Amino acid sequence: MVEFLRSNFFPKKNSYQLNKINSLIKEQILYKKKTHDFEITDISSLEKFRNNSVLFLDKHIEIEEVNNKKILVISNNQNNKKFYKNISIIKNLSNAYNLICNELFYHEDNSLVYDEYNFINGSHISRYSKIHNTVIIGKNCVISRGVEIGKNSIIKNNVVIKNSIIGNSVVICDNSSIGTSGFGFDYNIRGSNNFTPQLGVTILDDNVHIGTSCTIDRGKIDFTYIGKNSMIDNLVHIAHNVIIGKNACIAAQTGISGSVIIGNNVTIGGQVGFAGHLTIGKNVIIAARSGVTKNIKDNSVVSGFPAIDMKEWKKNIVRQRKYGHK
Repeated sequence: MVEFLRSNFFPKKNSYQLNKINSLIKEQILYKKKTHDFEITDISSLEKFRNNSVLFLDKHIEIEEVNNKKILVISNNQNNKKFYKNISIIKNLSNAYNLICNELFYHEDNSLVYDEYNFINGSHISRYSKIHNTVIIGKNCVISRGVEIGKNSIIKNNVVIKNSIIGNSVVICDNSSIGTSGFGFDYNIRGSNNFTPQLGVTILDDNVHIGTSCTIDRGKIDFTYIGKNSMIDNLVHIAHNVIIGKNACIAAQTGISGSVIIGNNVTIGGQVGFAGHLTIGKNVIIAARSGVTKNIKDNSVVSGFPAIDMKEWKKNIVRQRKYGHK
């Protein structure tokens, strides 16, 4: 688990006691219980439990570690109320998440975060960023608050980097945007006023290459991650919470939906589309223009839509040509 300090990227707006958090969402609350009051300064996820935080749960799950920390559970699942020491059962989880995050942090999904820039060699560099003196930065770039860039990295022209931690010897090509807002919204309550705050970061590990005009969204609560030695071609979109292992090779115009986990040594052809919340094993090869709608096991070679084993896909093509579509 990669550690980062959220307030480096999203300055704290307020810190509230548990009672005050409940008062913010009082119109939503159906049931509440607390053993003691404490200050809330952060948010947790199922991957990382943070002290003095809120954890939002949309399913029934019992986690003892949560009860051992100063965490307020907010859930829309009634089955959770018997287990957790500090819990509020509410009507609409998305509404509560938006309201609380907007109160705890300044973030760009509802207003611009305060920043101060130095204009250096034709680019705007935040005075709150941390960039190694060996980094080369092209013209018309914007490097925002909290960004860290390791030694010997190259940032080409017109690149936007925010809410990101960049490793050593990383290359980011022209017109790419790293650490942008993920596509977060409630299916039932849409529109810009109801956009779900994205309060995580993007992490590019050492020796990663990002092509031209790529977009990599930051995590919702934790991070989007691209592993060491990975090669991302031009015009690739990687959505929030995606985890990509080391030595990945992803060709142009591929789109990876949110919360997809991709193993090590994966090769992905051009124009491949991924549905969200999938797990792709290690050493997988996915042919160009495939549509990935299900999990893929280690060492698989797949193609087509929906993507299936390549040998079976080729047999299907022969059948179709011989007998026609049925």
